[in-house]
Amino acid sequence: MIGRLLGNRTKRMQRTGPLAAVPTPPNAGVLSCRVLDPVNEPVANAEFAVSDTMGRKVVGGGTDPFGTFVATVPSGEYRLAVSAEGYTPYRASVTVIEDALASLGDVTLQVAQPPELPAPGDWEIEPTHSSIAFTARHIGLARIHGRFNAFAGAVRIAEGMERSAMHVVMDAASIDTNVKMRDDHLRSADFLDVQRYPTLEFYGDKFTHRGGNRWAVTGALSLHGVTRTVTLDAEYLGLGNGMEGETRAACRATTELHRDDFTVSWQTMLARGIAVVGPSIRIDLDVQIVPKG
Repeated sequence: MIGRLLGNRTKRMQRTGPLAAVPTPPNAGVLSCRVLDPVNEPVANAEFAVSDTMGRKVVGGGTDPFGTFVATVPSGEYRLAVSAEGYTPYRASVTVIEDALASLGDVTLQVAQPPELPAPGDWEIEPTHSSIAFTARHIGLARIHGRFNAFAGAVRIAEGMERSAMHVVMDAASIDTNVKMRDDHLRSADFLDVQRYPTLEFYGDKFTHRGGNRWAVTGALSLHGVTRTVTLDAEYLGLGNGMEGETRAACRATTELHRDDFTVSWQTMLARGIAVVGPSIRIDLDVQIVPKG
């Protein structure tokens, strides 16, 4: 009896301030943390993930404008990971007690060193370890996923990375959503019209550093006989060595295309009231480049 009273008193002491009024489910406690940068400013939208001892994610999300996150989790042992663009990830272990606040207090993230950039010169996309994929809505319901199986590209790395350029060519007929009937329709005049427009091309000539390993690559995309300015949101992953010791550089990039910008409206389908593909299409690139020649 005395032990239970002391235990309840301890819990009440741990739950102070605004959190004292936050109800918790049975066998659960509250985990909190405030994320700061090296000059003690809050890091908003830092990503956090709380995992159990088996490595299974229990809860995750982003910090609020004050750099804080609060989560209610079952009592137990947890691993916390906090990451933010341009900073070294932070990891810690924490024990959450039933009806108690487990606060890690202020966590200061350290500025990460950006990965080494590729050497100046001519590089080319290595297609075996690269992919160009897309995601679109199908009749306003489920997403369909596809890719272009045939493509080639070159990147000229300048002494100043911002002055670099890239050129990528995709074979329109190589579109592949893993359904032959749908792929044949996508190649037809209703969609890509590959007989008239056999390739899609992107020429990027503006590289903008956004901090850390983030870059924006802006250039011209030609699709369906129309050219529009497109910006890729790129994440540079650094340098590595292949199986034969060759130097490789890798990056991921995404962008969103609006089909009407490229006159791909597919009027025959829309006239029948069937919105076969949604108004926007997400493009995802995973690219490895190697020195040319």
